[in-house]
Amino acid sequence: MTQAFIELGQAARLAVPGIPDGYPRQKPAWEELASQYGLRQSFPIEWLPVSSWMRRYDFGLRSVRWARNWGAELLYTRLPQAAAIASRSGMETILEVHDLPRGSLGPRLFRWFFTGKGARRLVVITQALADSLIQELGAPVSSSFTVIAPDSVDLERYEELPSPEQARRELLANPKYLLTSAGGKLSPDRFTAGYTGHLYPGRGADMLLQIAKKLPEILFLIVGGEHDDQARFKRQVQSQGLENVLTIGFVPNAELPLFQSACDILLMPYQQHVSASSGGDIALYLSPMKLFEYLASGRAILSSDLAVLREVLNSENAVLLPPEEVDAWVAALKELKDNPEQRACLAQKARRDAAGYTWQKRARRILAGIAPIEESREDEARFYSNATN
Repeated sequence: MTQAFIELGQAARLAVPGIPDGYPRQKPAWEELASQYGLRQSFPIEWLPVSSWMRRYDFGLRSVRWARNWGAELLYTRLPQAAAIASRSGMETILEVHDLPRGSLGPRLFRWFFTGKGARRLVVITQALADSLIQELGAPVSSSFTVIAPDSVDLERYEELPSPEQARRELLANPKYLLTSAGGKLSPDRFTAGYTGHLYPGRGADMLLQIAKKLPEILFLIVGGEHDDQARFKRQVQSQGLENVLTIGFVPNAELPLFQSACDILLMPYQQHVSASSGGDIALYLSPMKLFEYLASGRAILSSDLAVLREVLNSENAVLLPPEEVDAWVAALKELKDNPEQRACLAQKARRDAAGYTWQKRARRILAGIAPIEESREDEARFYSNATN
């Protein structure tokens, strides 16, 4: 979002929690951050001191002081503590929310934000979450205050992607990737179904293994996951004797498009209950970034049919399936594997729809009526042209 603000002509700086005292890790260099998050536009980053036992409350206060000292006219944050402090003190504030406020103080901080004289806008990632915030916490109904802005994608990194076969060849030619494991081996000519993202409970990791067991002719390429989740998943692959599952582990976001384009089909098997990194259930409100990356990849998508995902997906840009019916997923994969015309039709519609979900468009919608916005490059138009050629 900081990058998108800058590309729209804003003078933006980012404050992040510093490494707490006692932690051995050093602050990452810009090159590391650019690779991990897929950034191309450099901007100032301030690492503010934090104490691990303060649970980010100290960061909320310090970030508001830092913004005032810098002379910021607007504070944009996802931290309720910072939003409450800034808004109540009269500083113009935008709060982005991805879940219902939790705990004993969460709802109170949320109300302090939108009742403060500095509150300018509430950004919510799904309509479902906006409805719950209005009904349960009395969030303002006004469309000029509450803006629905799903997560997005950087289209520049998804232009001119290779075919699945060529992408697999490029990956195999790069010695930095270990593309063979006890479970499977990447091959240019082997039909490949892919999954990228975390392996937390509810993301469908166990279901992927059940599907793979029934489709030994298809290679399942699994990219991502925290270290412990990766290890657990690999043990499951090995214990079940699956020879068609290849696990890659974490890949920097800058390199992710090539892995996604190496797949003939991309899978998103969310379950009825989905764990976030914090452990909470986000199934009702999620807006996963991989959804928009999948769309931009120009590949056929198989997704769980969850109400919140239907805010973006439909029968024209994806195949929507019951979240926990393995046989339905197996049948759909078989059908798409044998029907390249259907895959191409889904892929083309997905690419066209991706043009509506860029970080620049998202930032433009959020800042509308608040800050002057420069005309940005027509990345969406170029992407649409590439998608139809």
